[in-house]
Amino acid sequence: MKKFVTKEYIAPWEKAFDRVLTPLEEFIHRQTTSGILLMFCAIVALYIANSDWNESYHHLLQMKLSVGVEGFQISKSIHHWINDGLMALFFFVVGLELKREILVGELADMKHALFPIIAAIGGMLVPVAIYIAINPQGHTMDGWGIPMATDIAFALGTLALLGNRIPKSLLTFLVALAIVDDLGAVLVIAVFYTETIDPTALITAAGILLLLIVLNLGGIRRPLPYILLGIVLWIAMLMSGVHATLAGIFLAFTIPMRPKYDAERFVSQINEMVAKIKDAYKNETNIVRNDELRSRVRALEIGVKLVQAPAQIMERKMHMPSAYLIIPIFSLANAGIPIDGASFAEIITNPVAIGITAGLVLGKLFGIAGFAWLAVKSGLTCLPHGLNFKHIIGVGLMGGIGFTMSIFIAELGFAHHAADLLIAKTGILIASLIAGISGFLWLYFTSEKIDPEH
Repeated sequence: MKKFVTKEYIAPWEKAFDRVLTPLEEFIHRQTTSGILLMFCAIVALYIANSDWNESYHHLLQMKLSVGVEGFQISKSIHHWINDGLMALFFFVVGLELKREILVGELADMKHALFPIIAAIGGMLVPVAIYIAINPQGHTMDGWGIPMATDIAFALGTLALLGNRIPKSLLTFLVALAIVDDLGAVLVIAVFYTETIDPTALITAAGILLLLIVLNLGGIRRPLPYILLGIVLWIAMLMSGVHATLAGIFLAFTIPMRPKYDAERFVSQINEMVAKIKDAYKNETNIVRNDELRSRVRALEIGVKLVQAPAQIMERKMHMPSAYLIIPIFSLANAGIPIDGASFAEIITNPVAIGITAGLVLGKLFGIAGFAWLAVKSGLTCLPHGLNFKHIIGVGLMGGIGFTMSIFIAELGFAHHAADLLIAKTGILIASLIAGISGFLWLYFTSEKIDPEH
């Protein structure tokens, strides 16, 4: 009787590659890395915009790129492809995170969800109120949505730098807060930052969305039909006048979140499969020559896929390209702000910059911490385990890091006012810098190191 043992084949250069790639892979998967990369890209964009390469940088972004066939082509500048196309993929990941949190995450239990929901609502309403108070009329009022958004990558990256000085529940609270915040920003973009509507294209988009829902209800789990219909949905949304990036959110909400097999059935089946694999192995140890062994392993692979929710698989696969490709490219394309020392004082004292800076730094702090305090004192909810209001104040400060989503909304709100867009982006950068540093310092000096054994 042959003994069932596992042999490992090591390629000639495999160990050398592992010595290089393993530390790199560990670094990439750290929570701080995406925030660091985003910060690096923002600095690079700022440097280029204030160097001799400034003209070439803007010329590259305005270059036209056409996709399609004769008779049906979409022609947009590279800048538009990034903001309308790549960011749709980012919103797809946001949508998958939203769906997971609502169904099985921090937002699934209403009792636990109320705390971050109320805090997030405060973190949206107060910044908007501050901005409108400073910019009550004229086209500058169009920027009211800018200070309501929190950049989850930057905020989480900054928070994670504190290591064991903060409880893990604070990271969870920030994620839930940012998810609700993103949902609010998405609704604002859909309702208030849509200029003209093409009814035919909108009806087409609604029809495609209905078809995607039918696929979900019909138990279709393969990603290809969703991807193909998602592309058509994006095109229809682009033509409709509603911002095309919202197609990513709609598509995400149609991806199945329930696995085919439950865990109990999978455990039962995997035991049977392993027994059959052992029997097949006895006949021929080389899997290349053993058709039965290969088919059993293939069946095991299919089972492993079916015990996972399609939405969860997609979220995991899309996290890397979103965090390490899409958002950095967006940063490079949108953070390039020319700073003129002579006019800098005039820019930062402009009502738009003041409204954004005050909204993000003060509005987020008082909105998040204030509404959270009121929710607890009124008995609506309670503080998550292990947290105190010093932690909530720290998150309130870090909530003012509005980089990605704030710049995105600024591009929509001031699309026809280049000077105000420049002022808005400057305000966002200044506010994000103040919020990140102040939040980090507050938590560093008010939190004690946590013993990992307790």
